[in-house]
Amino acid sequence: MTQPDGGRGGDSLAGAEVSPPSAGPAVPSGASFQEMWRELRPIGRRPDSGGYRRFAWTGADVECRAWFKAQAEARGLAYEVDRNGNQWAWLGDPGAGDAVVTGSHLDSVPDGGAFDGPLGVVSSFAALDELRARHVTFARPLAIVNFGDEEGARFGLACVGSRLAAGQLTVEQAHRLTDGDGVTLPRAMEAAGYDPEAIGPDPERLGRIGAFVELHVEQGRALDLSGDRVGIASAIWPHGRWRFDFRGEANHAGTTRLVDRRDPMLSYAETVLAARREAQLAGAVATFGKIVVEPNGVNAIPSLVRGWLDSRAADQESLDTVVGGVERAAREYAAAHGVDLDVVRESFTPVVEFDHALRDELARILGKDSGKDTDLKVPVLGTGAGHDAGILSGSIPTAMLFVRNPTGVSHSPAEYAAEDDCVAGVTALADVLEGLACT
Repeated sequence: MTQPDGGRGGDSLAGAEVSPPSAGPAVPSGASFQEMWRELRPIGRRPDSGGYRRFAWTGADVECRAWFKAQAEARGLAYEVDRNGNQWAWLGDPGAGDAVVTGSHLDSVPDGGAFDGPLGVVSSFAALDELRARHVTFARPLAIVNFGDEEGARFGLACVGSRLAAGQLTVEQAHRLTDGDGVTLPRAMEAAGYDPEAIGPDPERLGRIGAFVELHVEQGRALDLSGDRVGIASAIWPHGRWRFDFRGEANHAGTTRLVDRRDPMLSYAETVLAARREAQLAGAVATFGKIVVEPNGVNAIPSLVRGWLDSRAADQESLDTVVGGVERAAREYAAAHGVDLDVVRESFTPVVEFDHALRDELARILGKDSGKDTDLKVPVLGTGAGHDAGILSGSIPTAMLFVRNPTGVSHSPAEYAAEDDCVAGVTALADVLEGLACT
């Protein structure tokens, strides 16, 4: 099946022709960043909350994809969609190998902020504009990518596009993914004009990539506290999602005595408090942020309370301690209230140490020994947030840059990065790309 907007699944990069490095606009990166940000910002924004709902394979996603394609074509780049729905914009011959790739994602969590994901994609195009303004000569192919369904807001699994490409999500598993309305991933892809039968591992494409660098707004305040505009990622904490199903007995809220109740909400509420306690003791984080209640009536005792635990820690031992402690507490509470409990691990990502050689090269390029006239400092910091760069790290060398977030707020409409810091991030990314891909 032919993908919409001219992309094709499988090995569609073979024999692609692209415009020469001189094609496209040579405009200041700051100006191009501002223009692109204004164009992209309204897409998927909800007037009631000010947040974004750019979910995979929805109308807002289609608009974001159209925006990406337009940016690629305006710069004379070869635009393609791979078998898993990820978008690519190429400068140079993709088949030459050893390509330098940058980019991020354009989807969002429910009522998320404007910067998580889109900042990296916009900055990638702006960094290319900056390199063209510098009149550099490209020695390696360069690509910009928008990975699909990174947040997992619709189907409950993060980084679907990159997981499929890296072979970390099987076709069978992907086809079983279902959203809250019962729509499966294959149906959603078909509705958007894509072929779900084409999805799957893409080792040939990944084999053409020599380095992937993802720029992202920091999801925390480390840079704000240190006074730095840009940082380099050291590692991603191990993290996962666990579903807790508490099953009790539905009954009348007004006529059932407290001692006769099998109320799963009590066990769930106590488990939420246990998660906070266990995380605090281990120096980790644990969050119950999503819940489903049946029958969900004001005057009805629930028969089912289903909650999702998200937990992350600096090391595997700490994470195991937290999740194990939460599950033990949940089972004790469930037994005390006559409630049945099932716990299912829905996703898990082990600790990701970014490629040390690539990370050190980024530090050299951006550091004081680079010979550049700059006062930019580049601290190295870890993060508890997952990213496409982390998923791909097992297949190709990856690295990340973070841009300062003065509030530390993320996955919220309050997420923010100052324009000067965003432009500093573009400059840093351009410097990195020049150091890696240019002579």
